[in-house]
Amino acid sequence: MREEVLNIETADGQMETFLCWPERNVPYPAVLMLMDAPGIRTELYDMARRLATVGFFVLLPNLYYRAGADTKYGKNVLEHGSEEHKRMRLVRTKMTIPPVMEDIYSLLQFIENHDAANDGLVGVHGYCMSGPYALAAAARYPDKIGAAASFYGTWIVSDNEESPHQNLSKAAGELYISCAEFDELAPPEMVEELKQLFIASGNIGELEVHEGAHHGFAFPERWCYDKQAAERHWERLISLYIRCLT
Repeated sequence: MREEVLNIETADGQMETFLCWPERNVPYPAVLMLMDAPGIRTELYDMARRLATVGFFVLLPNLYYRAGADTKYGKNVLEHGSEEHKRMRLVRTKMTIPPVMEDIYSLLQFIENHDAANDGLVGVHGYCMSGPYALAAAARYPDKIGAAASFYGTWIVSDNEESPHQNLSKAAGELYISCAEFDELAPPEMVEELKQLFIASGNIGELEVHEGAHHGFAFPERWCYDKQAAERHWERLISLYIRCLT
């Protein structure tokens, strides 16, 4: 496995990004892996590595870079009331879709000039807060994004600018939307509305609800880790990318 951490130039500064890809037979299709609200951590590095081993050039950017270098948090970041949770929320609550779309543009430009990436379509997937970012990117850059996936994406139907539910039909690539049965950030009525909008969009992809699973089910270090749902998430994601990018 080849790995490096470097800063990618964006319109708003230097975005630290973790890169990994197989040692042999380069180049590979490029994939953007977008972090959840707790931010960059070893758990996400390991997930990026797992994806890279099956033949992808994976980029994992720190989307909190605008708030400075001190935007990696301790293990108690999910404990409401903890100092780490407060620090994270100060940054998370300022995140909006349009600036992240500009970050993705910078990543797409970077990919075009990296020897490990082939010249084909790019994949993008996001967890939690980044589920909407992945879907919005597919709509914003339909000529670049060949596949996009959202895993327990939060508030995909909202009044936010570029809310993905408004632009599903603009995506040319296949979409996969994965929802947990138990998720306060994507309640059943929102998922049902999204499902109807997804059907109406005509996209060839799928919206799937994982029965019995909770928000965060794919993260092995989280209390809500669900091995069956997590492995299904890998199956769906890898097959999507193989189908659409290779």
